[in-house]
Formats: sequence, C-alpha cells, structure tokens
Amino acid sequence: MDETTAYDRRWIALGVLCMSLLVVGLDNTILNVALPRLSEDLDATTSQLQWIVDGYTLVFAGLLLTTGSIGDRYGRRSALSTGLAIFVAGSVASGFATSPEMLIATRSIMGIGAALIMPATLSLLTNIFTDPSERAKAIGIWAGVSGVGVAIGPMLGGWLLEHFSWGSVFFVNVPVVAIALPAGYFLLPNSKAADSPKLDVLGAVLSIIGLVSLVWGIIEAPAKGWTSPEVLGAFGLGIVTIGLFIWWQTTTDHPMLDIRFFKNPRFSAANLAITLTFFAMFGSMFVLTQFMQFVLGYTPLEAGIRSVPLALMLMFVAPQSTRLVKRVGTKLVVAGGLGTVAIGLAVASTATPELGYFGRVLPAQLLLGLGIALAMAPATESIMGSLPRDKAGVGSAMNDTTRQVGGALGVAVIGSVFASQYAPALTANLAGIPLPGPAMDTATDSIGGAFAVAARAGGNPNAIATPLGVQIADAARDAFSSSMGRGLLVSAAIALVGALVALVFLPAHAAPVADAVDADEGDPVEALTATPMGGAEAAVARQEAVDEAEERDRPLATAISDTVSPE
Repeated sequence: MDETTAYDRRWIALGVLCMSLLVVGLDNTILNVALPRLSEDLDATTSQLQWIVDGYTLVFAGLLLTTGSIGDRYGRRSALSTGLAIFVAGSVASGFATSPEMLIATRSIMGIGAALIMPATLSLLTNIFTDPSERAKAIGIWAGVSGVGVAIGPMLGGWLLEHFSWGSVFFVNVPVVAIALPAGYFLLPNSKAADSPKLDVLGAVLSIIGLVSLVWGIIEAPAKGWTSPEVLGAFGLGIVTIGLFIWWQTTTDHPMLDIRFFKNPRFSAANLAITLTFFAMFGSMFVLTQFMQFVLGYTPLEAGIRSVPLALMLMFVAPQSTRLVKRVGTKLVVAGGLGTVAIGLAVASTATPELGYFGRVLPAQLLLGLGIALAMAPATESIMGSLPRDKAGVGSAMNDTTRQVGGALGVAVIGSVFASQYAPALTANLAGIPLPGPAMDTATDSIGGAFAVAARAGGNPNAIATPLGVQIADAARDAFSSSMGRGLLVSAAIALVGALVALVFLPAHAAPVADAVDADEGDPVEALTATPMGGAEAAVARQEAVDEAEERDRPLATAISDTVSPE
C-alpha cells in the first residue's frame, strides 16, 4: 500500500487501530471484576491475584521496547497481526486454566501478544497521520479508546460472570480479534523504518529481569517482610540489572532505547506523567473494584456498572484535551490532570461501608477519570511528537512501557501497602474473638477468606447471618476499608509529586522533530526538540537551524527544510 492510499484511508485505519487497542484495554479491566470469583474458584491468595494481573503486565512491559523495534524493522502491520494471533491464543488458554499458577502462565502469553499489538497501533497512527494537528486529534481518539475499554470491561465482565463461568471474560476476546485481524491486513500499510539497526537482545533480557525483580519484591514484601533476604535480593537484582541496561544502551551501537531521547524534557517528563497516570488508574481500580464487591456487597455486574463514570470521563474528555492544550499549553494541562488525580485518590481513600458508593466512590471516580483524561492524551502526543517518524515504534513502545510499568507498580504498591495493613488491622478488630489459629490465618490472608470463616462460624452454613458471623464479616470490611485508604493515600502523594514534576520540567509547547535528522549533540535540530516554544518562536528557530545547516552541509539543510514545520 502506497503512502497516498494510506493517507486517504487514515480515518478508517484509525478505526482498525482502535479496535486492536480495544482488545488490550478490555483485558486490563474485564479481569478486575472477576478477581473475587477467581479467589473463590481457584483458591487464589491476594499475592496470586496480584500476579494474575501483574504477570501479564510485566511480560507486556518487559517486551515492549523489543517488539517496538521489531515493528520498526520488519513491518508494523506484521507485528500487529502476529500480536493479535498470540493474544487470542493466550486468551483461550486462560479461559480453560485450572489453577492460579496456570492462569498466571497463560496470562503471560497474552502479555507477549499485547506487547506486539500496542506499540504497533500507535506507531502506525503516527506514520499514517503526518500532519501534526491531525495527529494530535487522532492520538486523542486513540487515548479515549482506552476509556472505552475501561467502560466496556467491567460491565461486560460483570454480565458474563452473572451468566457464565469466569473463563468467559477471556473468551470474549475471540470475536474482537476475528474482526480486527483481517481488517488490519487489508486496510493498514505495513510501514517500517527506512534504516533500522539489528535487535538489541541483551537489552531486552536486562530490561525484563530488572522489571520483574523490582515488582516481585514489591508484591512479596508484605508476606515475606521488607527486610527478608528474598525481597532485598530481588530489589538488589532489579536495581543492578536496570543500571546495566542503562549502561548497555549508552555503549551498544544498536540500542533498543536511545538514552539521548531523555535529554529532551518533552520526552522524559511526558513519560513520567504517563507512568504516574497509569499507576493511579490501575492501582485504584484494583482495590476499588474489590471494595465495591466485598465491602459494599455489589455483584460483579453491579460493580461493573458503577465503574462506568470513570470510563465515561476518559471517553469524552481525552479527545477534547487537545483543544485545552492549544489554549494553555501541555505543561498546565498535564500537571492539572495529575493534580486532579491526586485529589481523586485522596477522596477514594476516605471510602467506608457507611458512606457507600455515592458518598465517596462516585466522586472519586469522576475526579480520577477527569484527571487521567487530561494527562494521558497530551503526554502521549508529547512523546510521539518529540521523535522522528522512523523512531515511531520505539517511541510508541516507550509510551506503552511507561503505561504498563506504571500500571504494574500501581497494583503492586497499592496492593502491597494494603496487604501489609490488612492483616494487623483485622487481627486488632478480632481481638475479642477467640478464633482458632488456622481460621485466623485464613481470615487475615484475604477478605474472601474472612467471609469464608464468617460463614463457617458455629458450624452453620448460614452462620454469616448470626451475630458471630456478622461480627467477623464487619471486622473484615472495616479492615479492608482502612487498609485500602492507606494504599490510596500513598498513591495520591505520588501523583502529586508527578504533577509538580510536570509543572517544572514539561515544556508548554515544542516544535515537531525533524524526521530525517538525528538529534546528535550540537545538532541544531536538537534545539528544536528540546526547547519549549510557540509557533512564532518555532519559525525563527527553524530558519536559524536551516541557515546553520546550509553552511555546514547542504543535504542536511534540505532534510530540515522538508521535514520541519512550525506549530
């Protein structure tokens, strides 16, 4: 497919890309409402539930830079098609899983497919939409589709769980892929970089080991102890390996991630903003979904429906955020979004059984949805707009990596803070009840276990309705609420720090980077990408860059003149 045909079909192609993205977004949220059912049917512990979520996310995040490079080198449509095929195979296998360990493994296979899908969608979008204004609108729609997944996931998952087994939340991916896979083959160009270096295998291995080690330590620390040899060893391995990864990227002649990109504050600050945005979204949804079911007593479908307000805010605000950026600049929009996220998390941290859904959960969801939508689309555009089109796969992969790492850390940090607080809080609440040791261990392991103990209290299957059963269940609800609150407060503080970082370091405006020129040190193009400027400033800087390049190298001047245009 030639560039003219691809350009003419660009809005139809965007629909195909969004459908492919939808299947990944669905999987991130549809599973949340199934966690209580998985806890019961597979006897999954809190740590296993986190690994069912994070096992997928870590494989996803660990492979993204590699799969982005693969797409740039061998073709982005090919990467997308392969990813969809792997993803649907992992989905079917997950639906038939018979143990937590098996589900963690099959979810990891899905992570491989997702790692091929997501960077391909954004890099194809960037190469199809060559006009900066149209590209910003397309990225806003692309970001809004993440909200569609958030909206459909909980509701669809809840409905499926009402009528079918938990495996149905994975089988639902099959019809979506059945449409997206052939549509992508016929409607998308198989674009690739003109000159792509060989793959960085060692870099991929180092990044995977580093990420897995760090998050494993965070997840297991509450159970094993923060100073246990295993946890300290995991943290040490993760820090050393990530350090080696950074060193290797600066020395190899074919890095998967050019560390020089981070010299550009538009690129680095935007990546941090994306990380913290998804930290808040994934972490808060992980605990709030369980809060609505375990503490407020909603069914999975009822909890899914009550998750819609957050998703609606994402769907409608994200595509409109580009208009606000034009008026006040990226800096204020992203910083304001993260600040709103922090407020939403603080509100959610005060949720209790007595205040219910309308007292705290609904206001928190509206604030979270608004803040995430304001931060996500402009930050994504900043990342993609600061790199040459030939680096679109790497840029998209970096954007997606920060999303998934942020999400994984959100679940891990909030989950670990929650887990470290839940057991002592419940033990204190049950101090006057002489439960046997095994029963106490079951109750303090998870709130689902506490409800099971409450139901068995007194040897009566209906004992949860007796005073003793009710007392145990209420103690578990209170412990869950207070522990969730502390985890969300930690997350709120982190989001607030992110808002301050964006306010200080993220440029308000920047000119697009030249596609055909590398931003080497001393190159005038680097000044264009690293300096925040408006349209008039960009025009002046562009002319100065061209004049300087003409004196040094006529082909370089031609490349800049053809590819750099003012905002």
